[in-house]
Amino acid sequence: MKDIATRFFATGAIFALCGMVWGIVMSATQDHTLSPAHGHLNLIGFVVMIVFGTFYALTPSAAATRLASIHYFLALAAVITIVPGIVMAISGSGEVLAKIGSVLTLAAMALFAFVVMRHGVGSRPLNSTP
Repeated sequence: MKDIATRFFATGAIFALCGMVWGIVMSATQDHTLSPAHGHLNLIGFVVMIVFGTFYALTPSAAATRLASIHYFLALAAVITIVPGIVMAISGSGEVLAKIGSVLTLAAMALFAFVVMRHGVGSRPLNSTP
């Protein structure tokens, strides 16, 4: 995967597939206990990752920065922390991981807001100032 947008899109697609399979399993077993975690996987793992990927695809100036890679790994860490954390919280195994995942998710979104404010959205003409 060469560019950051592709990484976000591919990761989002993988999370979507996982969420779909998980939803089918919950439906087949008639056990929807973990639906909040399933919902977070679909929302943060798929929707948010795809939004981030779309932004970077539309904004090459932002995609070319080291901050974009940091953003990707922070967002990835957020998803792989918050979803099992919610599972643990629902099952009574503690809420620490869910809390850490929540903070990581918030940090990823705050970093996204910073990047958007810094770079704007879309390509700029070559002769424009940043």
